[in-house]
Amino acid sequence: MGGGYTVYGAAGSGSVPVEAAMTLLGLDYQVVEGATWTHDPAILARVEAVNPLKQIPAVVTPGGETLTESAAILTWLADSHPESRLSPAVDDPRRGQFLRWMTFIPASIYALYWVRDEPTRLVPAELGEQVKARTAERIADCWRMMDGQVAPGRYILGDELTVLDLYVTVVSRWTPRRTRFYREAPRLAEVVRRVDADERLQAFWAGRFPFSEGWEG
Repeated sequence: MGGGYTVYGAAGSGSVPVEAAMTLLGLDYQVVEGATWTHDPAILARVEAVNPLKQIPAVVTPGGETLTESAAILTWLADSHPESRLSPAVDDPRRGQFLRWMTFIPASIYALYWVRDEPTRLVPAELGEQVKARTAERIADCWRMMDGQVAPGRYILGDELTVLDLYVTVVSRWTPRRTRFYREAPRLAEVVRRVDADERLQAFWAGRFPFSEGWEG
């Protein structure tokens, strides 16, 4: 592992905000590709070795500790590097809202992709399209609700970039995709566009979540 971090992830996936945070922090890390949705037995075995749920992202720290769950990894990384100001300190007045929204995203939005990506996990195949349509609407509703309860500055919690901004920027690119997101969450839309354009991340985005033609949906 070269003394650095090992990230089990995949381009365009939930590992991308984690990788983006590590990039901003200047950490030494390598990515082990783990697109488990391909159902490749070798990939599944590789990821299962660090996360029995066979889900990404998972991170192995230089000390050999395994971390899973994107929100937990992002919060831990930011809190472990307080000089970066990528998370509000425990005594910062913004800390409560930071934790609220860092938890809201996986609990209310991210978790729905486990269902919509393979509806047959829960329902018969003939109901799959209904599940996809209804979860897309639920995700849009959640973004609209969040947008109505935040008061962004340059970023969601004010004028400093945090891992919350990275998280929202990536997840907002998934279904129902950015065009719908812009409409439902106009205040958050200004933030994610700013993160998209961050000069420190341009090479990173190009490699891990490119802005290909039609990417906004």
